[in-house]
Amino acid sequence: MGNQMEKLTHLTYDEVPTSDPNGLDPAGGDELGPRIGVSYIFSADDDDHEDPLDVPNTSRPPSQEDPPFNPHNELACSVHYRDECVYQRNTPETNNTTTHSPESLLNKCRPGDLLEFVSAGQYPHWAVYVGDFRVVHLHRAEVKDSFLTDASQGRPGRIVNDLYRYRALPLEVVLRNARDHVGARDRELCWRNAECFAAWCRYGKREFKMGGEIRIGKQPYRLTLMFSPKDRHVLEFQSLEDVIMEKRRNDQIGKEAVVQELAGHLNATNEIKDDRFD
Repeated sequence: MGNQMEKLTHLTYDEVPTSDPNGLDPAGGDELGPRIGVSYIFSADDDDHEDPLDVPNTSRPPSQEDPPFNPHNELACSVHYRDECVYQRNTPETNNTTTHSPESLLNKCRPGDLLEFVSAGQYPHWAVYVGDFRVVHLHRAEVKDSFLTDASQGRPGRIVNDLYRYRALPLEVVLRNARDHVGARDRELCWRNAECFAAWCRYGKREFKMGGEIRIGKQPYRLTLMFSPKDRHVLEFQSLEDVIMEKRRNDQIGKEAVVQELAGHLNATNEIKDDRFD
C-alpha cells in the first residue's frame, strides 16, 4: 500500500459527527465551550494534483472570472495541540496579510522562507524559496524545482514564516530537505499537499507527513475558527494532517461560505432538538 491513502470527500458540517451539536466557543470564558468533535475530514484534491489554471470552475458561467483575492474573506483561525498553540492566522486588521506580485515578492524573499500563493476560489499553494529566484514545491504529485514566477502561476504571494509556531531548522537543513526530494513523485511522496511538504522542509516535524500520527483515542488538535472577537467555532481532530486539510478547504471556499455551512448545521441541529422534545 505504501504511502497511497484513500481520499475521502469532505463532509458538510451537518454531516459531521459531534460531541456536542452546537459546537460554540464563547469568547472570554475560562473554559472552552462545547464544540464539534471531528475525527476525519478530508477535502478534495487540491492544486498539488490539478493545475488550477487548467481546471474550469463549473460553479460559475464561462464568461465570469473568479474575483480577485480578498484578504477580508480569509478566515482567521488558530490550531492548538492540547494546550500549545502551533498555528495562528489573525484577522487582516491585526496581521500582515499583504500580498505581492511574484516579481515584487522576489525582492523580499530569503533562502529558507515559506511562501504562500493565494487566489480567490483556489487552494493556497506553498513553496520553499531556495535562492536564485527558485522555489521547491509539491505540485501535481511531484516535488519540483521551479522559478518562483512559474510556481506562482500569476497568483500574488506572501512570506508566511510566522504562521506555524514550531522552531525552524537550521537554514542548511531546510534547503537540504527541499532539494533532496526534488523529483520525488506518486508513491515516493510522504505529504498530502504543498503546505505539508513546505512546512516539513522548514520544521522537520513528522506530523506533517501522511500517517505521521496514530489516529486513536481523544482528538488532541483543536482548530478554532474566529469569525469575530466574540464569535468562534471549534473543531477537534486526531492529527495535524487532518487539521491542515480542513483549514485549506476553508481557505479555498472563503469565510462567507464557511459561515453559511455552519449556520445550516446549527439550524438543522436545533430543528432535531425541537423534534425530540415536542
